[in-house]
Amino acid sequence: MIDSEGGCAEWTFPAEAGAVRAARAAVRGRLRDWGLDSLADITALLVSELVTNSLRHATGPIGVRLVRPVGLGGVLLVEVSDPLPDPPLERIAAPEDESGRGLQLVAHSSRRWGTRPGRNTGKTVWFELAVPK
Repeated sequence: MIDSEGGCAEWTFPAEAGAVRAARAAVRGRLRDWGLDSLADITALLVSELVTNSLRHATGPIGVRLVRPVGLGGVLLVEVSDPLPDPPLERIAAPEDESGRGLQLVAHSSRRWGTRPGRNTGKTVWFELAVPK
């Protein structure tokens, strides 16, 4: 884990089944350390969805980053990165579908979200959550 001045934490997880559980635990622990327990459940859920998507569609390491910028008026920024360059596609899952709801969940639960190309390769999917006052 990398931690810079208490406002940023990031981890890299191998693309294997335990990554989802490890990412959830890391995110919950950092939010608890920051006094943001009220955001732990929703953040862990959304991170789980995005890390699961990375495991299903990409190979290679999965990055998770939390940023609590001081200057953005109480916004927690969460990023999940992987080596696959293709952005995820939001789709409407049918009631009987067993998958396909992750991005809908991110879109409806976050303040805003999006994707961007990675620094050298891959992509980053990000979302923002309002920090309660």
